Amino acid sequence: MTPELTAEQAALWAQFQAETGIKAPLRGVDAFGDSPEMMDDLLVLVLSRTKQATASLARWFVDDPFGLPKPGDLWLITDGRGAPACVTRTTRVDVMPIHQVDADFAWVEGEGDRSYEYWITEHRKFWRREAAREGFKYSDDLDVVCERFELVWPPRARK
Repeated sequence: MTPELTAEQAALWAQFQAETGIKAPLRGVDAFGDSPEMMDDLLVLVLSRTKQATASLARWFVDDPFGLPKPGDLWLITDGRGAPACVTRTTRVDVMPIHQVDADFAWVEGEGDRSYEYWITEHRKFWRREAAREGFKYSDDLDVVCERFELVWPPRARK
């Protein structure tokens, strides 16, 4: 099963495969954040290799036909308008209650001042917004998917 791609995303994916010789399947298309501005800001961190991890509520993968991310998965990352920007590869996945995430993971996620305090404060805000939109109750006991990744291919020229 291949994710549906826009023409622009398909072109970038084809360019990635042609330039790298990597023919592994695409796991998905994603952006980091819940607003175009946040997506753009977090993409800058990915492209600078400051952001090398992401945390998603495990509940978001329940209906995903691919299941949880796994090492080796390739992702096409977009900006806040859905334009493709780069390809990442999942390197490690840990699932745990939110309250068990540690300072090391916060640092690798690369946001804000990279402290655990910043990480937990901002992620609680983010997940509470999601809970309000999706109609579930937020708790630090919810399982979170802590996914580490590497930037494997940025395009040579960005518009």
